[in-house]
Amino acid sequence: MNDLFSLSGRTALVTGGSRGIGRMIAKGFLAQGARVYISSRKAAACEDTVKELSALGPCFSLPADVSTVEGAKALAAAYASKEESLDILVNNAGAAWGESFDTFPEKGWDKVMDLNLKSPFFLTQALHEQLRKAGQGRPAKVINVASIDGVSVNPMETYSYAASKAGLIHLIRRMSLRLVKDNIVVSGIAPGAFASEMNRDARDHGDEVARRIPAGRIGIDEDMAGVAIYLASRAGDYVVGQTIVVDGGVTLARG
Repeated sequence: MNDLFSLSGRTALVTGGSRGIGRMIAKGFLAQGARVYISSRKAAACEDTVKELSALGPCFSLPADVSTVEGAKALAAAYASKEESLDILVNNAGAAWGESFDTFPEKGWDKVMDLNLKSPFFLTQALHEQLRKAGQGRPAKVINVASIDGVSVNPMETYSYAASKAGLIHLIRRMSLRLVKDNIVVSGIAPGAFASEMNRDARDHGDEVARRIPAGRIGIDEDMAGVAIYLASRAGDYVVGQTIVVDGGVTLARG
């Protein structure tokens, strides 16, 4: 069973890896023996996280803004200058925007759609060759971080966020059918309430948020690391095009 969930000898790239869910995933990968590159828009934050996580294993910083196709290609080129192949890509970088229907702006739509939906596609495309090389042995993995707001309706007015995450879940299905031909397995995670900069309610008011969750608590680092390790390891090799909901039962309660 240790081998089933081991990431020893595997190389991973985690976008949005300097904080929140991305950091949880990167930390879990390192604990399981992976060599991890983390990327985020803010270079200083990226470097600080690398200094902390390097105590667990080989961890490296590749700062980049992947909200544009050019930025995604630049990150792919930076990674390719360091490694010949890529075993695990985690598309986690994301943004949110909340505003009333009557005033919701175009910039709030485009910013969120570009980072949450367009970026995972074009970064995966830009790293296709490295993933394909890794897939010549064991399956390579692409794990896209969606949200429960793409599965069920959140009462908050986060129109572009909800649409982007629902679109990403369907994109996971479509991409998986193409990339599995190259022995690249695409899957997704739909988190609920985890403490992060994006989910400040869970971070700053965890006890209050927990009262609305059937499990009675918000998610913790191990909850996120566990599902990511499962999908990234041999244990998840046959999980193609699926998005796993990790939310303590919130989507069931909404339904």
